[in-house]
Amino acid sequence: MSKIKTRMKLHVRHKLKDENPTAWIGKDGLTPQLAIEIDKQLEKNKMVKVRILKTALQTETARAVATNAAEQTNSSLVEVRGHVFILYRRKKTQTKETTTHE
Repeated sequence: MSKIKTRMKLHVRHKLKDENPTAWIGKDGLTPQLAIEIDKQLEKNKMVKVRILKTALQTETARAVATNAAEQTNSSLVEVRGHVFILYRRKKTQTKETTTHE
């Protein structure tokens, strides 16, 4: 799980404050398929808002689920508020591979 600066946390929170969650964690918890989906959304949008359903909180707290999701997707946990959390990851920069012609 990577660190994120306070200024960037404020920016991400402001950007997603009116948005609905785009992923939901259900009674099965954070499944590998859900982790892959969150990873795809992070690559596309840099930030994801996730809702944890009450059935997923039978054994773990919301913060534990959010921390686990951040570690599995190699992203930063911005905020946990109630049953909703926000993840952020910088876009990977594409390096240009130069080929030499002989």
